[in-house]
Amino acid sequence: MTFTKNGLVYFLAFCSGFCIMGIELLGGRILAPFFGSSVHIWGSIITVFMLSLSLGYLLGGKLSTHNASLAKYGFIFLIACICVTPIALFSQPIMAYIFTHIEDSRYGSLLASMALFFIPTVILGMISPYSVRLLVTESDKSGQIAGILYFVSTLGSALGTIITSFYFVLAFDVNSIITTFAITLGLLGLIAIMIGSNVRREAPIHA
Repeated sequence: MTFTKNGLVYFLAFCSGFCIMGIELLGGRILAPFFGSSVHIWGSIITVFMLSLSLGYLLGGKLSTHNASLAKYGFIFLIACICVTPIALFSQPIMAYIFTHIEDSRYGSLLASMALFFIPTVILGMISPYSVRLLVTESDKSGQIAGILYFVSTLGSALGTIITSFYFVLAFDVNSIITTFAITLGLLGLIAIMIGSNVRREAPIHA
């Protein structure tokens, strides 16, 4: 059962990395009709994602110190699903409002990026430190496990970038891809919660 739990955590970390970079890459396509696709548009998107992820790392690390469990881990994915969905539903009216009220595309794109991506990316950023907490049971192996986890997560990010840019955008519209990412996160969360209910009899994770 421990092997199943650990394997699931690595798999979910991989998928979260895939989704994060897929959404970030699509951010440029989402903002382009209103703000263009110049370098400062990408500067706005990257800045928002980096700030959001950094805050998510802090919050995820803090949350993981309070009776970390696979079920709670799954709820992070469910919340991410809920927060990602509005990107597909409300991006157009949000950007239209910002575009008509802020003339400078630099600050308009920065505000639009904040409105669309800040909260979902904060939630997604919580996944990595929480994953480490679930995997580490012996302090002398924490560095090795963290290294493997970030390797898996970053590999997922790389694949998310290449597959989204090379294939997804050619076959589907942006909102469909975003919705698929949201549904995937929700399903992964449900899987984690269900499996987590079967491992509650294991020894608890100690601080």
